[in-house]
Amino acid sequence: MNDQPSRWTQATVYPDMWADPGDDPRDNGGTPDGELPTLQDYLTNYRITLRMKCEGLDAEQLARRSVPPSTMSLLGLVRHLAEVERDWRGWLGDPLPKLYGVRDGDFDGAVADQAVVDAAYADLEREQAETDAALARYPDLGARVGKNNISIRELLVHRVEEYARHCGHADLLRECVDGRVGQ
Repeated sequence: MNDQPSRWTQATVYPDMWADPGDDPRDNGGTPDGELPTLQDYLTNYRITLRMKCEGLDAEQLARRSVPPSTMSLLGLVRHLAEVERDWRGWLGDPLPKLYGVRDGDFDGAVADQAVVDAAYADLEREQAETDAALARYPDLGARVGKNNISIRELLVHRVEEYARHCGHADLLRECVDGRVGQ
């Protein structure tokens, strides 16, 4: 007996896709013009990708640490990205306290409890909205902020990079949980 899940995809048009093109919420029908809209579009699509990778799983599956000895799980990634959003917002001024307490609390506290799952999604939505609002006050991507004099452009690019990297992790974690594959 093999306890590894069989690989599968929900897509019927292209077997390497997560969803059929007509069902993919990331297809907004066009490409944005300009640097800021492009960065925002990439960020939005990676945020959607993370949610797609978590859809249809219960609390136990979301909290499953699929690649031992790593503490990483899909739920841990949701919590981590909430923490990351908060951290990047802290670069605008004074650092904010950690959402989940101690270092690695975002992953260590990702336990199979529906209340923890619900709280993680609420935290992520709130932190994303607050960081988006804070950065929207700086329409000039070259503006420098905070004690490190970091540019708004750099903050936006780092957010895109963080989501992109963790969506790659989510691909692997999801495949380990139930075998579902696709970009």
